[in-house]
Amino acid sequence: MANQFSGKVALVTGGGSGIGRATALTFARAGAQVVVADVVVAGGEETVRMIKANGGEALFVKTDVSKAAEVEALVATAVQTYGRLDCAFNNAGVEGKLATTVDCTDEIWDRTIGVNLKGVWLCMKAEIPLMLKQGGGAIVNTASAAGLVGVGMMPAYVASKHGVVGLTKTAALEYAKSGIRVNAVCPGGIQTPMLERAIQMMPQLGEAAIAMEPVGRLGKPEEIAEAVIWLCSDAASFVTGHAMAVDGGMVAQ
Repeated sequence: MANQFSGKVALVTGGGSGIGRATALTFARAGAQVVVADVVVAGGEETVRMIKANGGEALFVKTDVSKAAEVEALVATAVQTYGRLDCAFNNAGVEGKLATTVDCTDEIWDRTIGVNLKGVWLCMKAEIPLMLKQGGGAIVNTASAAGLVGVGMMPAYVASKHGVVGLTKTAALEYAKSGIRVNAVCPGGIQTPMLERAIQMMPQLGEAAIAMEPVGRLGKPEEIAEAVIWLCSDAASFVTGHAMAVDGGMVAQ
C-alpha cells in the first residue's frame, strides 16, 4: 500500500482532526500529495506537520466549505500547487446542537445543512469539472449511519446526512460514464472530537453510543480512513453510488 497513490493528489476537507486527519495521514502514507482543508487553522496545520514529519508532502488551505468562493479557491490552490486532483474526501461537518424537530432553531438548521450538505455539494461542483478534464477521479463524501436511519434529537444533522447519501447517488449516476466514481462512507459511533463535544452536551450519550454498537465498542478514525482509501483506490473500480456503512453493525439491527 506504501506507493498505492504515488503521483496522485488527494484533497481532504475537515482534515484538521478526527476522521479527516486520519484519512489525510493514510493518503500520505500511501504516497499521495495531500491538500488538507479545515476552518480551524491550528488543526489543519498540525495535520500537515504530522504528514511532513513522516516524509510526506502536504499543503493546508483554510476553508469554510459552506462558502462557494472559499471552496473554489481551495480546489484552485490544489491544482496550482500539484497540477491535478485525483481523489477528494469531502468530509467537513458539524454535529449541530441537540434539539427535537420542534425545538431545532433556524440557526441550528441553516448552519448544519450549510456545512454538512451544501458544503459537500459545493465541493463536488468544484472538483468534478477538474476531474472531467483529467479523464476521471474518485470522490468520497462523509455521510453517517444517521444518513441511513433516524436518530432522535438531531433533525438537522440526520436530514443533512440523508441528503449527502442522496446527493452522492445522484452524482455517481451523472458521471459514471465519465470515469468519476462517487461514493459515501457512513460512520457509526467514532472516537472523534465531534463525538466528544456531543457527549459533553449530553453525558449519557457516551454509554448510549457504545450500547448501539453490536461490536461493543466505538470505532476509530483510522478504521473509517481505511474504507475511504479503499473506495478511492483502483481496487474499488466497479464501486460507485454506494453508501458504505462503517458502523460496527449499527444499521444492521
